[in-house]
Amino acid sequence: MEQELIQEAGESARRLNVEAEALAAVALVESGGRALTAVNSRQEPLIRFEGHYFDRRLDGAERAKAREAGLSSPIAGAVKNPQSQMARWALLERAAAINRQAAFESTSFGVGQVMGAHWQWLGYTSVDELVEVARAGLGGQMRLMERFIEKSGLADALRRKDWASFARGYNGPGFKKNTYDRKLAEAFARLKRGDLYPSETSASQGDEIQNLRLGMRGEAVVDLQRLLTANGHLAPQDGIFGVQTESALKRLQKDAGLNQDGVFGPDTRKALEAANAPGYPLSVIWKWTKSLSSWFR
Repeated sequence: MEQELIQEAGESARRLNVEAEALAAVALVESGGRALTAVNSRQEPLIRFEGHYFDRRLDGAERAKAREAGLSSPIAGAVKNPQSQMARWALLERAAAINRQAAFESTSFGVGQVMGAHWQWLGYTSVDELVEVARAGLGGQMRLMERFIEKSGLADALRRKDWASFARGYNGPGFKKNTYDRKLAEAFARLKRGDLYPSETSASQGDEIQNLRLGMRGEAVVDLQRLLTANGHLAPQDGIFGVQTESALKRLQKDAGLNQDGVFGPDTRKALEAANAPGYPLSVIWKWTKSLSSWFR
């Protein structure tokens, strides 16, 4: 997948005069590099709904209705996004039933998670046109990212690999709290080495599954995500070690008194094994959680 991501980033990267791997790194950190996901019978871009944006775009009876339904709040982060993309799209549809334009303007779309509210600033005729570009797939979403980076004046920082400056402009002033700049640098380095997505064999040694980290994917990651969720640290079960899985793993590490590096290595493996079923090898626990996986989807 990383080759497709770099290839699709190529045209936009050339126009921005940045390395394709640098642009692809942003997509990986924002969305794990996934362009589309199955929502009922259609393919849709990955989204994140922002309830405080929605609240600002409403007034009177609409705002009161949205707040009562738990769809809007003046406080950022008060309206939580569900874990699954299907549930997020369902939440967006509920908001759209109150005010469609405000709902889609309050949502970020695609691999670069560009806000619908920027449609006019980015040169689109409507928020619907922006959404259709995102629905076109990876190529369209890369063009959306390109426009945002260019309009924001962030191409130079990306060109120089000034990750902190880019992170501040793209992710906001609180970027250091989630180590956004470090994640960008690491994703870029792995893309340049060509080993961002090691094969499942390289991520597993028999039953000893170790050293899983941001950017990896495969059944080993699915198993880790199932165990994290079973232990109360909700993680998506998509087989992609993205930022949500990393955050869940860091919470486990914090609870266990370990270094919160977000890497599933030997010490974290022991802590997760002990937390789920003391005395049993992790290989046995994998088998147990497979039969329970549908409970956490």
